[in-house]
Amino acid sequence: MASSVLVFLLFLLFASSYAQLSSTFYAKSCPKALSTIKTAGCDASLLLDDTSSFTGEKTALPNVNSVRGFDVIDTIKTKVESACPGVVSCADILAVAARDSVVALGGKSWKIQLGRRDATTASRSKANSDIPRSTFSLSQLISSFSDKGLSAKEMVTLSGGHTIGQARCTIFRARIYNDTNINTAYATTLKSNCPSTGSDDSLAPIDTASPKVFDNSYYRNLVNSKGLLHSDQELYNNGSTDAQVISYRRKPSTFLSDFAVAMVKMGNISPLTGKSGQIRTDCRKIN
Repeated sequence: MASSVLVFLLFLLFASSYAQLSSTFYAKSCPKALSTIKTAGCDASLLLDDTSSFTGEKTALPNVNSVRGFDVIDTIKTKVESACPGVVSCADILAVAARDSVVALGGKSWKIQLGRRDATTASRSKANSDIPRSTFSLSQLISSFSDKGLSAKEMVTLSGGHTIGQARCTIFRARIYNDTNINTAYATTLKSNCPSTGSDDSLAPIDTASPKVFDNSYYRNLVNSKGLLHSDQELYNNGSTDAQVISYRRKPSTFLSDFAVAMVKMGNISPLTGKSGQIRTDCRKIN
């Protein structure tokens, strides 16, 4: 997996009921919560550091040296705690920050259902088994998302989150040296910064065309055989999802609208609510 908005969003889903969430959850208890998160820049199990009782998810194979920005969440949490101590969960902060990041980079906004609570444990093994791998085939990707109640169409839509973010050399090395369905010039360029051995932490943008803009260029890249990850290119590889990729390439507004809808659905799958979990004071450790 790569460092992008989608990574944080996937953890809201793959690490953890709709009826118990509300877009106005903090209206009375912390009315400045959303504005504080925005100006400062799941169950949030990803954020937990290792303890003597569990090994957290930061060192899981899809995340190690790849998922970043923990310090940003720390800063936001500090500001929110100052405004409303013990009220807003780290999980909700992740959800809001991800939405605000998408909007800031040109994407479409969506109404977030709030009221999640934070996990009191984390599991590296669960992260390794549940999060889709960069080596997955199309059928494996479809199955992985289906296990969480998401359709193949929603899988393709949510994968569009890879329009921003970067991946480590070790994640895409096999593709650029072994796959045949990759643009030759693109592969050659990548090899200059990602040799067959070494330089594991060298980074490359997942979307080579506009890596800092939330747009549909991710899908244009796939049609041109410029998917950085093997799993990316699987979405356009003479398979059942080719037509959707082409549609998003042609209609950027459709992608942005569909992404917002899919994010609402994904964010509402099996969060901790009510008396489950806790509201962490420090996102990196349980209270």
